[in-house]
Amino acid sequence: MTSEMISKFYDFSGRSMVITGGGGVLCSEMAVAIAACGARIAILDRDLSLAQKVSDRITKSGGTAIAVQADVLNLDRLAEAKEQVTKTFGDVDTLINGAGGNNPKATTGAAQPFFNLPPEALRFVFDLNIVGAILPSQVFGRSMAERKRGNILNVSSMNAFRPLTRIPAYSAAKAGVSNFTQWLAVHMAQEYSPEIRVNAIAPGFFLTEQNRFLLTDQATGALTERGKKIMDHTPMARFGTPHDLLGTVLWLLSPASAFVTGTIVPVDGGFSAYSGV
Repeated sequence: MTSEMISKFYDFSGRSMVITGGGGVLCSEMAVAIAACGARIAILDRDLSLAQKVSDRITKSGGTAIAVQADVLNLDRLAEAKEQVTKTFGDVDTLINGAGGNNPKATTGAAQPFFNLPPEALRFVFDLNIVGAILPSQVFGRSMAERKRGNILNVSSMNAFRPLTRIPAYSAAKAGVSNFTQWLAVHMAQEYSPEIRVNAIAPGFFLTEQNRFLLTDQATGALTERGKKIMDHTPMARFGTPHDLLGTVLWLLSPASAFVTGTIVPVDGGFSAYSGV
């Protein structure tokens, strides 16, 4: 295999991709990297202004992107988003299910014991992370099934491997995302085409707007007690940066991983490998 053949693995020219939650910290960097490889990418987000910022960033650097408002829990709105993307870019061959997150009301603490977590907060977390991956996969995966090829990449979490304290709904929901990834990989390959692949990444601890002040002190920037525990159990002894995800994401979206499906890849600085001793 020549170097030219290898470099073509990561040439996404002519491919149309969609990323949900594309206005977020991690997903926005994925979108920028994918566009830099030549893909046409639709940035879907519930907040159109966030999606537009990412789209503008890509187009200003010479890439091709559009911003589309979409709620991953609204099937009709997803269908409208698909129609908009298809009219602009043609058939979608890649979907990244990046939308997800936790809810403070579904987090335990001194003032909020597990027994008092409100059902509506628990449902919100489950719906956002699991249903929010299933519905886009139905909408955009249908045309992949018809065309007998495609690629779906989900975003799971280290919580799926090792449940973390205080966030029971989020941990369980992300475990569901990993399970759904494996289920859908088998279903698509057996029922439609082995050229439809479904995988997931499982990020470890990355500083985002959601968790920054759980892991670092807002006033000093020093690690909180929770942040210290994470560092003590991360062999690489640092938080991940958005760029740390890109190599794995690009690999899973490329022909270089053509024989990989149903896999959840940790990107965690060794957290999942360390027993603590």
